[in-house]
Amino acid sequence: MDTAPSSEPIRFDTKIAVLLRADLEQWQRLNVTSFLVSGLGTQLPEVIGEPYEDADGVPCLPMFRQPVMVFEATKETLATAHARTLSRALPRAVFTSDLFATGNDRDNRAAVRAVPTADLDLVGLAVYGPRNAVDKVVKGARMHP
Repeated sequence: MDTAPSSEPIRFDTKIAVLLRADLEQWQRLNVTSFLVSGLGTQLPEVIGEPYEDADGVPCLPMFRQPVMVFEATKETLATAHARTLSRALPRAVFTSDLFATGNDRDNRAAVRAVPTADLDLVGLAVYGPRNAVDKVVKGARMHP
């Protein structure tokens, strides 16, 4: 049995995308991205690949099985993208500006719960779904530089 990796490119029929508000500081972009993608991995086991192992047999945790595309957008484009995820019932994670002032998961959830959907001050959004649906969600955003 041949176990050599194939040279054929792998195409996914799904996409993972993160949208970040363009006015975030660098540390905020990294923080928001980390939090957002953690939500996808915990609720959507199909996005997680197999565990890694180095040549010495030392195991490492599994990661996403496909790339995560990171975009930046204006506040308005982010709000539109969020509305599109809702209308398409796509799995999503949100990060609001209020979460920069909290320090734990309980307070994070309470901060989001306190604001109606239409009034969420989104600074980040992660979405997973069929490639064409996610492409429609991120329309108007640009790839993160």
